[in-house]
Amino acid sequence: MKNNKIGILLVLMLFVGVCGLLYPSVSQYWNSKTQTRAVENYREILESLKPEDYEAYIQEARSYNTALSELSAPLVDYRKVKGYNSILNISGNGIMGYISIPKLGVELPLYHGISAEVLNIACGHLEGTSLPVGGESTHCVISAHRGLPHAKLFTELDKMELGDTFTITILDRVLTYQVDQIKTITPD
Repeated sequence: MKNNKIGILLVLMLFVGVCGLLYPSVSQYWNSKTQTRAVENYREILESLKPEDYEAYIQEARSYNTALSELSAPLVDYRKVKGYNSILNISGNGIMGYISIPKLGVELPLYHGISAEVLNIACGHLEGTSLPVGGESTHCVISAHRGLPHAKLFTELDKMELGDTFTITILDRVLTYQVDQIKTITPD
């Protein structure tokens, strides 16, 4: 009877250990599939839009960017400009587009805001910075985690080099960016 209890305990410990070892791989796979599904759903919604719809959304985003640029401290006073969460939110779930980094093999949905819920699963746009629709004197900040055990996200961002490119797709527009400088920002 005592041997059975020890055997069951050892099997249970082995099972828990194997689950612990597999967790990062399984959760990364699951999150990757979820991110892919979100991007595919976004693309499907885009197919239902007309060219004039695209232009109206882009114009609304540019108007928002202009209003932001007129603030003396947009990162502090951004709440004075209304409508952020609805602009470019064609699916109603907060996705405004997606970012593709071919060198890293990632394609991630881009959501409004940088809440913990967003950054645990995808990229977030920093409210108070320009919406990513391009244009002169616009500066968009996109954030994502690195080193999460359950999601790849920007984990391999340090592999990017000067001259590498990535794209941000917003509606029917694909904006291509090239890395022209690399800086490490410390938490303080």
